[in-house]
Amino acid sequence: MNKTICLCVVCVLLNIHAVHAQTRQQWRDSVEVLNRELRQHPDDVHLRLLKAEANVNLEEWDYALAEYGRILRADERNLAALFFRAYVHEKQRHYAEAKADYDAFLAIEPLHLEARLGLAHVLQKMGKKKDVVDELNHIVQMFPDSADAYAARAAFETEQQQYEVAVYDWGEAVRLRPDNVDYTISKVDVLLRLGRKREAREALDSLASKGTPRGVLKEWYDRTK
Repeated sequence: MNKTICLCVVCVLLNIHAVHAQTRQQWRDSVEVLNRELRQHPDDVHLRLLKAEANVNLEEWDYALAEYGRILRADERNLAALFFRAYVHEKQRHYAEAKADYDAFLAIEPLHLEARLGLAHVLQKMGKKKDVVDELNHIVQMFPDSADAYAARAAFETEQQQYEVAVYDWGEAVRLRPDNVDYTISKVDVLLRLGRKREAREALDSLASKGTPRGVLKEWYDRTK
């Protein structure tokens, strides 16, 4: 099984809504309450952001776009609306629109890792490989201490079968976040593709020594034989 983290998985970082443990019914109830509040306070940006968040969690993409659009018509520099409208556009495969929103966001807040990762993800969806490479290189230069930055570039390199450079980037991600099992497994996967079984086994031994059960790693150990 290929355990390499795809660039699209990195972009789960963008879905901060997932931290909320509400059920769908609770989100629907929230929408009803917020709609009542908005009838009383139609220009309240905070209420509209909350309603858009509920719409996103209910996968009511059109309603979320409408809310973010209304906010941005009143304030085109609203960063929360730009960021999450880009996310919603991406979910609806409106890649050009998502890119435009990320570009607008980054023009205001250039040092925002998640927005840059989101832009790289959208560029990948658009098939703009050179632009993806340029953006990922830029991200690593801007955030040299970010494991996620190296992991994003490594995932793209792995997908492009650029295994030698991917090993380096997965290694940097592991160095910066040695407790992240997925990063180490992704490095192991690439090492095995390169036939470097001894190094792969050493990486697995490192995981095991830090508390990861060897039974969990059995599939990978078997591939190093």
